[in-house]
Amino acid sequence: MTIREMKLSDVPQAVQIEQSSFSLPWSEKSFSDAVADANAVFLVADEHVVNSGGDEADIVVGYIGMYLSPPEGEISNVAVAEAFRGGGIGGALMAAMQEQAVKLGIEQIFLEVRCSNTPAIRLYEKAGFEEIGVRRNFYDLPREDAKLMRWNRI
Repeated sequence: MTIREMKLSDVPQAVQIEQSSFSLPWSEKSFSDAVADANAVFLVADEHVVNSGGDEADIVVGYIGMYLSPPEGEISNVAVAEAFRGGGIGGALMAAMQEQAVKLGIEQIFLEVRCSNTPAIRLYEKAGFEEIGVRRNFYDLPREDAKLMRWNRI
């Protein structure tokens, strides 16, 4: 697996992962705009795969995005393709984004996560995030509260 900056050519694969992961997914335009935004960092996890016919390809299996407002950052989305979940890709993406944050002078990173999304909450806690509050009725489809979490560089 390789983690690198998202390119415009990665957007269609990221959108596929997004659509299978979230009830209100981002559009292709939203991803394209984010990739072009100088105040955002989007990373992808690439995996080299061989299909049953023997064809080889590098495919996007996960992504993470953060908007920058130094000295703070906000994680906008993190997702891993369902077939690749549980293999450490989410943790690797989080670690890579935290490394980027340090390089960019980001001292705190914030994110929201559905209160029912236990696997994501565990991932964020393992990456050093702590719950600092709850945003009531933050999510739609279904309506749900969000945990507000923060990571401090220091």
